[in-house]
Amino acid sequence: MTHGLPHDTESGERHFNVGQLTRVEGEGSLTLRVRNGAVVQAHLGIFEAPRYFERLVVGRTPDEVIDIVARICGICPVAYQMSAVHAFEALFGVTVDPQIRALRRLFYCGEWIESHALHIYLLHAPDFLGYPSAIELARDHRGLVEQALKLKRTGNQLVARLGARPIHPLTVRVGGFSRAPTRPELLALRPALDEAFDIAQATVDLVSGLNAPDFKREPRLVALRHPHEYPMNEGRIVSTDGLDIAIGSWRGAFAEDQVAWSNALQARTQAGEVYQLGPASRVTLNAARLHPLAAEALRRSGLAEEIRINPYWSIAARAVELVHAVAEARDIIDSYVPPVRPFVPWQPRAGSAGWATEAPRGLLFHHYEIDERGLVASAQIVPPTSQNQAAIEADLTAFAPSVLGLPHAEATLRLEQLIRSYDPCISCATHFLDVHVEEEGDR
Repeated sequence: MTHGLPHDTESGERHFNVGQLTRVEGEGSLTLRVRNGAVVQAHLGIFEAPRYFERLVVGRTPDEVIDIVARICGICPVAYQMSAVHAFEALFGVTVDPQIRALRRLFYCGEWIESHALHIYLLHAPDFLGYPSAIELARDHRGLVEQALKLKRTGNQLVARLGARPIHPLTVRVGGFSRAPTRPELLALRPALDEAFDIAQATVDLVSGLNAPDFKREPRLVALRHPHEYPMNEGRIVSTDGLDIAIGSWRGAFAEDQVAWSNALQARTQAGEVYQLGPASRVTLNAARLHPLAAEALRRSGLAEEIRINPYWSIAARAVELVHAVAEARDIIDSYVPPVRPFVPWQPRAGSAGWATEAPRGLLFHHYEIDERGLVASAQIVPPTSQNQAAIEADLTAFAPSVLGLPHAEATLRLEQLIRSYDPCISCATHFLDVHVEEEGDR
């Protein structure tokens, strides 16, 4: 981590430069320039090399695509698989067994548990508790880190039970799974989930007692909303300013754009407005659909309004979703009856396939064009981090003036903490780069 220019320059500018952000997934940087108390530049640089997954899936079958996109992220592979499989099934007219649908929500619960536990305890809590990393935190608060590892292990066990391994699962396919678990196999996870539930409840109490920077703004929050359940795989895309569209209409409401300082495409509404995805958006827009035990945890925290207006309190939203994911996972297991068959047959057809699901970090959109052979002709994958990038920069711009009176190192830490509030998965965001080659004649 490199910090630049701790004092005002002769030009009256103050620079905050973080060459490499720590405690985020992937490599990114922060550049902030302040002149006479006003921010003149706020850039979240994402400089990891693009990985061209959108090109890698061209010419592949839908089931091949599902396996390939799981490799985009080691923390949230389920999200990539679910967005892809739902897109293909919507195009092909596939209706899965209700128990397969429940298993997919259980799959997602496992991913939310392991991802939220990782972020809350190991990536974000050190900021609140005054430690540079989870290693130093563990020296003084060993029990907290052990709780985090128990939660993460439980989430990984759920993913492995359904996907054959905890990272880059293997069993998801169009129409269902290649194999459905038996009831005893799922019931074997029940004791670990009971322990995880107690830890999740304690996590809400822990984060409710933290002190977050005082920062309030009126964000545009975007998430899925389902009529009857907390959003994961299905619903409509809604926002706090009245948007309500079908999932497949994402491209009619939002658009990606290239910026010079990042290898990730940013996203805004078609009107050019920034928006925020993730746990704070989901909790705000879907509080009435939380599991009753999670709704009680949110009420107990007293932080519903802070979650809406202050990005630093996203840690509380994640804690509430931990309770929800563990509680729903237990309910699904308790009522599980294995399906007659793990997947239903299907036939490919040409057309456009688009879907979005709620990754731990927010709405993940996939769009595919399928040719007459049933192969992918083109693909667009829009991760939540790239969509949140503009919102992060807007928050940095609004928040920076309030910390200018602090020592430079402390002000820089507060700005880094703001970025970590979004839990950016930078490696996911670098999925695409629009390369322009300019040819010049001899001079």
